[in-house]
Amino acid sequence: MTASDYLDLLIKALLLAGIYAAMAVGMTVIYGVMKIVNLAHAGFLMLGAYFAFELFQRFQIDPVLGAILALPAFFIFGMGVHWLLVRWLPQSDTPTLSSLLLMFGFWLVLQNVGYMIWGNEESSILMPRTFASLHMGEISIPKVSLIVFAAAVVSLILLQVIFNRSWFGRSMRSLIQNPYAAQIVGVDDRKTSMLSFGLGTAFAGFAGALLSMLYSFTPDFGRPFLLRSFVIIVLGGLESVSGVALGALVLALLETFSVQVLPASYQPAISFALLVLVLVVMPKGIAGLLQKKRRVA
Repeated sequence: MTASDYLDLLIKALLLAGIYAAMAVGMTVIYGVMKIVNLAHAGFLMLGAYFAFELFQRFQIDPVLGAILALPAFFIFGMGVHWLLVRWLPQSDTPTLSSLLLMFGFWLVLQNVGYMIWGNEESSILMPRTFASLHMGEISIPKVSLIVFAAAVVSLILLQVIFNRSWFGRSMRSLIQNPYAAQIVGVDDRKTSMLSFGLGTAFAGFAGALLSMLYSFTPDFGRPFLLRSFVIIVLGGLESVSGVALGALVLALLETFSVQVLPASYQPAISFALLVLVLVVMPKGIAGLLQKKRRVA
């Protein structure tokens, strides 16, 4: 392989990392505040893809705008799901079996509703820019990948601003760090949990709409991305929003460069192997490892 080949792979990995980070951050928000492993994340990704698809098919709305519109729509939807189902779960410092079963069951409901509405045939969003590329010497970069990457980066920056500069972000951080102390000082845990679940769902819908520009999809669309999202948040430290970017980068680099030595069909195995390795070697993820090093220093 030449240097340009390696540079091409590196650029593809960086673009993929941005997409993966946007895809996983919604799951991180919900787990950090509520300690719920949101298995329905796959269903929200699927609905986000079809949301952008329907807007494009019926009203010729650009999928990028459709992804932006998905943020408020799925935020309201997520709060509705919390009010209807999630708020009845018992509060806990660790994931519970009841929360896993509830979110898994809700994912199956969403999936079957998807089959009822859209059937099992693959759908896709095709536009002139879908096949357009930006050429830099021998390197060719799909324009749609650049657009999706830019939208993902902007969304992560926006989330970081919300997380650090707003009362809602401070409430989220306090619940993540110490839920009991947060309640003592007056944080409304119920309200914050509802808003957090809405925010996590909003980013899942947003990511699904972005992914619809890159892949064809069916009502089972979110399944492979659910595993990747879980690997990323475990690698990033489960409760760390900034750690999501690091986890996404590591997974994207491994998947992209492993294609040179392994068939593409082995990529799910890479995700499983990485998940097992992280849980055994550094269960608190990259963020926990960095914090430990800072304390030692």
